[in-house]
Amino acid sequence: MQIIAALFIDDIEMRQVPGPATRIDLRGIQFSAPAPKPFPVTVEPHLVVIVRCPPDGIGSGVLETVFTDEHGTEVARNVQPLAVEPGRFRQQLVRADLTYSEPGTIEANCRIDQGPAVVVPYTILPPVDTTNT
Repeated sequence: MQIIAALFIDDIEMRQVPGPATRIDLRGIQFSAPAPKPFPVTVEPHLVVIVRCPPDGIGSGVLETVFTDEHGTEVARNVQPLAVEPGRFRQQLVRADLTYSEPGTIEANCRIDQGPAVVVPYTILPPVDTTNT
């Protein structure tokens, strides 16, 4: 199996189109966000991983996502079984509580069965001051 894409998103929707085809609509793709309140903060961004199984693939494996801070320290981990019909695609949602003590970046390192990692950064920015708007 192969990871085709991994992205932080606001929402995902599957829709059928004529014939046996399916569309995946992703909304609110993001790589950063303002902190929802003063630091420290914990956020739960939605990470979607889109996986392909080749026609001659075995169709099962383990999706591991390790979240690391700017120093390479593991701050969260998500491991889940993965089943994809050979010749098909699948989307898998990954959740984690990510805690930031200050503005910074945490990277999601996604891989299947100890294979190569797809790395997706998620940066928390300072909170937006809405008192003067």
